[in-house]
Amino acid sequence: MNRARVPWRRVPAPVVDTVLVTVAAVDAWLNMWDHTPLGVALAALGCAALAFRRRFPLGVFLLTLPTALTQDVAVAVLVALFTLAERSRDRRLLAVCVAASAIASSTPWPLAEVDRTMTLVFFVYGLATAAAPVLFGQLLQAQRDLARRLAEIEEAREHERALHAQAVLARERAQLAREMHDVVSHQVSLIAVRAGALQVAAKDADAEEAARTIRSLSVTTLDELRTMVTLLRASGGHATELTPQPTLADLRKLVESSGTQAMLTGELPPAVGTPAQRALYRTVQEALTNVRKHAPGATARVELWQDGDDVGVTVTNSPPRRPSLSLPGSQQGLVGLRERADILHGTLEAGPTTEGGYRVRLRIPLSAD
Repeated sequence: MNRARVPWRRVPAPVVDTVLVTVAAVDAWLNMWDHTPLGVALAALGCAALAFRRRFPLGVFLLTLPTALTQDVAVAVLVALFTLAERSRDRRLLAVCVAASAIASSTPWPLAEVDRTMTLVFFVYGLATAAAPVLFGQLLQAQRDLARRLAEIEEAREHERALHAQAVLARERAQLAREMHDVVSHQVSLIAVRAGALQVAAKDADAEEAARTIRSLSVTTLDELRTMVTLLRASGGHATELTPQPTLADLRKLVESSGTQAMLTGELPPAVGTPAQRALYRTVQEALTNVRKHAPGATARVELWQDGDDVGVTVTNSPPRRPSLSLPGSQQGLVGLRERADILHGTLEAGPTTEGGYRVRLRIPLSAD
């Protein structure tokens, strides 16, 4: 889209460099007053150096300064300043280069009696002239940075939308699988049992055959329902078997594969119920995901603990070591964990630490069922 709006960006770089060198040479030829071999050589060197401005922006600018000092030229110095400003992020360096350009253009050559008033006027004019390409170059640099940042944010949003859609689909498939397993399969099983009983008790041959047919169809339907439930619970994965629910035994693998420098400490008694184990696992999973997403480079500590009749887990991370993108989020992760904790008569606490990190702490009864 941007390239369509700015057609000149499609021009090859060698063509642009050739045009700029030609324009700078014409400018030097028309405004040259020092036709000595030294003056001509400095002007030619400054104009030819523009062909290498992309690789050596600061060096090319320094080569154009003698031209600005000995001749009344402007194109070569301004082009070199623009290229340097477009590629450099050192504001102090750019300020020094602007001042150097103004000094070179306002200093009389050869050095003779100096008119201080006119020199000051030319210096101020030179500052304003040199500042223009620098500001324009910084503007283009900021535009590129903004476009790159927007592309990163849009990519992150697309990724999150895809994850959210997958989560919604998995939740709906799991809900449908539960309904089919708990309701439909139960009813079909009753039909098969009743048909079997009727087949045994039937005295009429036609009734016995009908009962046998009903029972056979019911068994076939049950097999198909089990296959459908298996596929639904797989949630689009490659496995065709039912995915087992995570337990505390899976925590170490979760921590090691989290993509974060994390350490797991502590142990819990074997008496922890299955719902409590799932809650502890999901809490660690969500906390480590948030660390990886919102605190790049941070370290995390996962601590399992028991306090009387309660068990829990605390996930604490250090401050981020790198700046993070302001990524969009559903803000439902911690809400879901609190709801899960409430169902188990527990509590979930989450908030920043005094050191600049973040802590998530889940407490649930040992007998949570």
